[in-house]
Amino acid sequence: MQVSSYPWADALPLVARPSVGALLALCEENFARLARLAPDLSQLEGRRLSPHASGVDLVLEVESQTRYMTLLRLTYLFPTGEGGVRSDPDARLRAYHDARQLEVLELEQSLWSMRNGYAPPTLAHKWRANLFLAKWLNYCLGQGHCFLAARPAVSGATSPGRRLPICP
Repeated sequence: MQVSSYPWADALPLVARPSVGALLALCEENFARLARLAPDLSQLEGRRLSPHASGVDLVLEVESQTRYMTLLRLTYLFPTGEGGVRSDPDARLRAYHDARQLEVLELEQSLWSMRNGYAPPTLAHKWRANLFLAKWLNYCLGQGHCFLAARPAVSGATSPGRRLPICP
């Protein structure tokens, strides 16, 4: 597991009241984590799969790519009993290459309720979403997931039995 350069990143309780500076620092750390997970991010297109021996595939889908920004979706694909797959967590992210920041735009996951009903995102909500992302990215890195441009893109949902070689 990666040791954070900021002691608060792993120790701060989820109910803490963060500052804008702390949120920006967390977004910067998340960008660094994503850069380790997808070192070729600026060259990636389409949907990429990172399989794992546990059977839970991690998918990164590039929705749009510009010189300064990448809009992407990151999710696990859990096999369902009906032969399909379920996405959870499902995060829509924006990576700012020039500022080296990774921002959570949307986060859907069943384990921990982020919001009850509609409300504009607050600093505390953004903090919780980005802190969740930090912990999830650390977990994905610890599991050995990675996305490389040298691998072919995949289309559609993958079948639970389909396996690609794990990144070195």
